[in-house]
Amino acid sequence: MTTMTHPAKLSAAATPMGAGLAVRTHHLDQRYGKTAALTDVNLDLAAGRIHGLLGRNGAGKTTLLAVLASQMPATLGEVEVGGRSPFEDETMMAQTCLIRESGNVVGDESIAWNLDFHALARPTFDPVWAQDLLDAFGLNPKAKPDKLSRGQRSCVGAVIGLASRAPVTMFDEVHIGMDAPTRQRFTDLLIADFAEHPRTVILSSHLIQEIEYLLETVTILHRGQVVLSADADEVHRQGLTVTGPAARVDHFTAGMPILTTRDLGPTRQVTVYGQVDPAAVAAAESAGLTISAPGLQDLFIHLTEDAR
Repeated sequence: MTTMTHPAKLSAAATPMGAGLAVRTHHLDQRYGKTAALTDVNLDLAAGRIHGLLGRNGAGKTTLLAVLASQMPATLGEVEVGGRSPFEDETMMAQTCLIRESGNVVGDESIAWNLDFHALARPTFDPVWAQDLLDAFGLNPKAKPDKLSRGQRSCVGAVIGLASRAPVTMFDEVHIGMDAPTRQRFTDLLIADFAEHPRTVILSSHLIQEIEYLLETVTILHRGQVVLSADADEVHRQGLTVTGPAARVDHFTAGMPILTTRDLGPTRQVTVYGQVDPAAVAAAESAGLTISAPGLQDLFIHLTEDAR
């Protein structure tokens, strides 16, 4: 049987109240031998918001979250959580919670044992709500994670992350093993509890279309570097989607960098990159074209185009 030592439970007074903690990095580098996982990463993630962390496989997302969660020291540069370096700082470590798809659990112990362990580690953990979450996800507290399906193990991780209510809560692809209804349940529960108990949330996911409505900021990593970090509204203003009769759409978008083109009979939808003169947009709308913000996934693909 796997054994783990329970950390000393910190007093609730050691945990700042309010809406989470700000997260900042300054010229952060992380290397594994000669391999650069992160290079010159500068972030400024405000407290009390839901931040999206996007990137293709191998972009450095998991490494960045591990550094923020003080699971490893930075090779170079500075990391601050709530204005303090989190590494080997017991108080700060108790205020961060990183949940990966595997759920960060001891697989041969019961779910209830794992919940108790995490409750000891974090003074903000709500055991009553944890039990409600087990019911919401249909989990038996006596079950052992090793005996569960991949999706059920992801649900255990979601329960731990949500119930922790840590001032900085990070989910690294935690819901990727869930089916679509369960993923929706997870995001609904996250939004509802975030409204009641604001904190800093960082979501890393490949399911961009499913989470983009949650995100207040977007950070995109590419080959270990930040290619974009901005408010979600600002990101959407970096392009637009034009829908209407094909000939009119082609005329309006001529000469613009085109990200995607989709046709449905005589109707064409084109997403372009770059800001467009508001007067031109108004004229296009007067001509019967529909102008809307582009999907985040199209912009993400464009900004990481050379990843393949």
